[in-house]
Amino acid sequence: MKLIYIADPMCSWCYGFGPELAKLLARHPDAAVDVVMGGLRPFNDKPTTQEFREMLRGHWHHVATASGLPFSEAALERPGFIYDTEPACRAVVTARDIDPARTLAYLKAVQAAFYRDGRDVTRGDELADIAGECGFERDTFRMQLDSESMRARTREDFARTQSLGVGGFPTLGVLHGNQVYLVTSGYVTDDVLEYRLVEIEQRVGPKAASA
Repeated sequence: MKLIYIADPMCSWCYGFGPELAKLLARHPDAAVDVVMGGLRPFNDKPTTQEFREMLRGHWHHVATASGLPFSEAALERPGFIYDTEPACRAVVTARDIDPARTLAYLKAVQAAFYRDGRDVTRGDELADIAGECGFERDTFRMQLDSESMRARTREDFARTQSLGVGGFPTLGVLHGNQVYLVTSGYVTDDVLEYRLVEIEQRVGPKAASA
């Protein structure tokens, strides 16, 4: 089974979805996951307003209630904080380029750093520190993070997301042949994911096998 997971490290519902995806993958240890960066608010250059912060607090409260995960508002309280998700997306793309097997783990580490610990994951040095904590060579990661090739590949991820018609995160698809079938667009629990995967397999599996 090959899954396509489209997410953004600074998307709160993606953070909440992490444990549900982990439960699904624990039941399917042979599943391959292609992690694609969606780009929630890339290239934003305006500091967060009080109205925007209150909107985020509302979202975060809903995610915390649904998932039981911890949230810190330290990032929102940082003066002049700019909610630009491109650097964190680029960091995940960098991790994927260095070691694809650790992509999902690094994504989760960035999410926890931002939402649980209130660290500023819009900063390259912070993202490199997190990479070091995940077993990457910190300075090599930092240098690669700022490379033009990683910037270009991150834009390619955003373009791929758009080409698939994905506008919300998290989005999970499953690949059958050359066709991607939607499992979920938005937060759902792992039992719903399992049900939908079975449903898709029953509907398209025989067709894919005979193609």
